[in-house]
Amino acid sequence: MQEYDDYEGELPKSKTRVKQEMHQLQDLGKQLTELSKAQLAEVPLDEDLREAIATLHRIKSNEARRRQIQYIGRLMRSADSESIEAVLNRFKERDQQHLRFDKMAEDWRKRLLAEGNAAQSDFFDRYPQADHQQLRQLVRDANREIEQDKPPTNQRKLFRFLRDFFMQEL
Repeated sequence: MQEYDDYEGELPKSKTRVKQEMHQLQDLGKQLTELSKAQLAEVPLDEDLREAIATLHRIKSNEARRRQIQYIGRLMRSADSESIEAVLNRFKERDQQHLRFDKMAEDWRKRLLAEGNAAQSDFFDRYPQADHQQLRQLVRDANREIEQDKPPTNQRKLFRFLRDFFMQEL
């Protein structure tokens, strides 16, 4: 027992820990395969890894896909996994932010259509930089659409207007 207490260096990794790290790298590689081409272009990857991911998208057989994902995991061992994870986390944060904007826009759309002028006044008090005329017109058109039982074209326009407004302002 005394010999371990005197050991000042770092203990070697256990086999289990090494396997866990390899599985984490393989999972990270699998996340890369689920990105769009535009997102993948933003990720710092070497050419072999980029080609392996492109090859995976062409493979149809489940077993071949499984082997290709393992190969991607193997290539991930030599990749800069920290910078790749940073980019993936940035994508996740951006997605969460878009979801928040969508929720805010949907909540305000419902409120503007249900409460009318009181909700519009409240909206303009909170967001004076919003285009008053355009918002009033969209709300008026959406309400007319609801009254006439037409497809929700203007309701969608109102939602998009609000979502785009929140994305620009916040």
